[in-house]
Amino acid sequence: MKNYKNIAVIYSSDSSEWEVSCRSGKFTASQIDGTKYDVYEIFARFGQWNVVAMRPKGGERVEFAEGEAPQVDKTDFSAEIDGVRVKFDYAYIMQHGIPGENGQMQGYLEMLRVPFSSCSAFVSAITFDKFSCKSYLKDVDFVKVAKDLFIRRGESLEGLADKAVAKLGLPMFVKPTDGGSSFGVTKVKTAEDFDKAVNYAFEDSATILAEEAIVGREITCAVYFDGKSEVALPVIEIVTSHEFFDYDAKYNGASEEICPAPLDAATTSMVQETSKKIYAHIGCSGVVRMDYILSSDGLYFLEMNTIPGMTAASLVPKMVRTAGLDMTDFLNTIIENTGR
Repeated sequence: MKNYKNIAVIYSSDSSEWEVSCRSGKFTASQIDGTKYDVYEIFARFGQWNVVAMRPKGGERVEFAEGEAPQVDKTDFSAEIDGVRVKFDYAYIMQHGIPGENGQMQGYLEMLRVPFSSCSAFVSAITFDKFSCKSYLKDVDFVKVAKDLFIRRGESLEGLADKAVAKLGLPMFVKPTDGGSSFGVTKVKTAEDFDKAVNYAFEDSATILAEEAIVGREITCAVYFDGKSEVALPVIEIVTSHEFFDYDAKYNGASEEICPAPLDAATTSMVQETSKKIYAHIGCSGVVRMDYILSSDGLYFLEMNTIPGMTAASLVPKMVRTAGLDMTDFLNTIIENTGR
């Protein structure tokens, strides 16, 4: 057992997802074992890091008044709280987007040798970029990936719509390579809508993907390491009346998330085993969620979420409950089996 004392839950971010990140972080902090750890909540956005709340071991959560939240000393990942210098010895990263999901926060913590809850800086950087992540999986024999077209801001759009339609067909999706929560995503149904979708995606990222739209059932599965082996949580099927699983569907109840997914035993096992293979192949750690389309011709990998949503209504907590696991015990397992 690792002898951590002060757990810092880092939330908010520099991305469009910062508000969702706060919800995820606060829920995670509330579920961390208060009989084992002092829990501190760090709001980190655009370089300003403050301890906004704390829950001492065995005590109640206390929020700091606005303007009185202690600043984090980034030179050693500590803060002076009530006249006492507190050194955080483990970080639970709940920053969706930049810098918590693209490897920057992980790189900072790795340099300070502070253990943390997610994938390494290198793996986080790879998986955050949808094009890079798919490139790691294009040649494996256990999952398919959709055809795509990579586009960088500043490149000419002349003739690009026709090229994309010829390669990918219609409809297609246009999305930022490094975004989350479906920000900047458009389902393109006509060639005339392509340029508008590209410019919309460029509002969130300097690099984007046009991607073949795969027809099938949208499913997702999360994997974590329990100290002995990779463990796959129950599969969820996502059913929405929207064109796709967008922000409103994800966070405002405009979807049905069926857990466990109504799949036969063989298909369920295939999805879970595939997810464990991807987790191991890329070198993940912590809890990671993979999104797929289950089509008539196979399982298509869409993207990986190395800092998956962790609000009370998010997919991973729903999987944990369906598996019959206690959320606090689950987080204990993550904390005990991550860190480098």
